Amino acid sequence: MPNSIAQSLIADMKQEGAFSRTILEAVPADKYDWQPHERSMSLGMLASHIAETPTWLGSMMGDVFDFGTGMADYKPFAAADRGELLAAFDENLAGAIALLEDKDDDFMTRIWKGVKGDKELMAGPRGTISRSILVHHTAHHRGQLTVYLRLLDVPVPPTYGPTADFPSEDWS
Repeated sequence: MPNSIAQSLIADMKQEGAFSRTILEAVPADKYDWQPHERSMSLGMLASHIAETPTWLGSMMGDVFDFGTGMADYKPFAAADRGELLAAFDENLAGAIALLEDKDDDFMTRIWKGVKGDKELMAGPRGTISRSILVHHTAHHRGQLTVYLRLLDVPVPPTYGPTADFPSEDWS
């Protein structure tokens, strides 16, 4: 059982990461340009966004991150194929976990701020903000990705339980 905020977050990231990886494995690379709507991300960009999200933890290692200067040269990751997508996700998740390994509760409860110049965009205990981004934000986009898969008639793998495509007896 995790005995610190960081260890609890790592446990959640590993569990949710396994779910995310299962969904990313189902993404058909020949449909990366497909969008369900003109204002929606393409399938490839949404999958790449999920793979990239763990890298954001690096911006939370200091007490303040300025999105105006820190994101000036940012270019979203765009995987070319499934191999690149999965390799990036695995590497990024492992990197985020490594950043947390030695963090104590004092560090995780310290206030972290995201600003843009003089404007505060978000602030809160580092552990809370980190969980929101690394777990909840990713789960939100993973849910979107399962809808994309359904619309493309790609079998939707199970995460928290069976799906119409995988009605396993293990879940009943």
